[in-house]
Amino acid sequence: SDYLPKRINEGWLLTGYTLPNLEDQIRNVTPVLPICSLGTPAEQLAELGPMVLPPLYHEALGGGLKERILQRILECFPYSFDTGEDVGFALVELPREQNRCTLDQPILAFSVDTAVEEHGPHLPLMTDTIQSYGILGKLAESNQDLGIAPPAEYGHLTWGLPFGLSIDLSPELTTEYVANYLDALAVWSKAKAFYVVDVHGSIVHRTAIQDGMKKSDVRPMAFRWLHEPLIEYAGERGDQHAGGVETALVEYFNPQLLDAQWWPSRRSGIVAGQMDMNEAIGLSSDLPAFRQRVVKGKLNGIVGDVGNYDRLDASKMVGEILEVAHGDLAELQKQL
Repeated sequence: SDYLPKRINEGWLLTGYTLPNLEDQIRNVTPVLPICSLGTPAEQLAELGPMVLPPLYHEALGGGLKERILQRILECFPYSFDTGEDVGFALVELPREQNRCTLDQPILAFSVDTAVEEHGPHLPLMTDTIQSYGILGKLAESNQDLGIAPPAEYGHLTWGLPFGLSIDLSPELTTEYVANYLDALAVWSKAKAFYVVDVHGSIVHRTAIQDGMKKSDVRPMAFRWLHEPLIEYAGERGDQHAGGVETALVEYFNPQLLDAQWWPSRRSGIVAGQMDMNEAIGLSSDLPAFRQRVVKGKLNGIVGDVGNYDRLDASKMVGEILEVAHGDLAELQKQL
């Protein structure tokens, strides 16, 4: 609760800001990328600067993984194409510490979402993490065996790169980081089981997570793509990324995380800059062509249909997700 932003475009966490807001600020503020220990308080990270990226964790970066992840971040943040911007990030490695774990539940849950990923002009970059932790919070309210661990906020993405201000890890890096992170959480927490979730939805990203889970020494555990019960509302309506579904869900969990300067007052402008899902799929294998399309069309990062919002019941969608997730937890509890 101390980590997630309370209002959009406020606070220290860079991913709590929108794409256009960051584009205005990034020229004057150098983002900080922290490497810290599990259990490092959010307030300690907030002291590192006005714009702080989600942390990487010492305990999950063995075997040369730190150098490879940092190299990849340098390649794609803040822009993966030559835009003329000379902006990078400042790496801050906090001392490695043995912070005490205050979680004592037998099952720990966390998300592996692509938190540094543009989500149009009206939603924060960390839209996926907000949805995952909204669901996990509701699960924990009704299940005393469930504790919530910090998110692992880096993974594989494609569509964000042509718009900038997004970070992609290769599937291989994602797999290795997830495996290490799970093993580190097991040592840190002494939990008996783990529940790993994501909202991001990329099949490649999901496969990389599950490969990391298999590679980990942790057992038992379960994985769930939380948007799986929502396919009829999202993918089948061409509303995959930052459109009506994600707008409705973020609004459900915290309406203060929608930019009121854009939503709903400038809704027509949002619609004018969105991209058709089928077009995005067709351009995914040619990112330079994707980038050209973005620039030429003055597109805003949405791959979907904001108009789909009018046909959605957020409470019903959350209920359908929770029904599936409660079933996952019931199966894990049988294995304790």
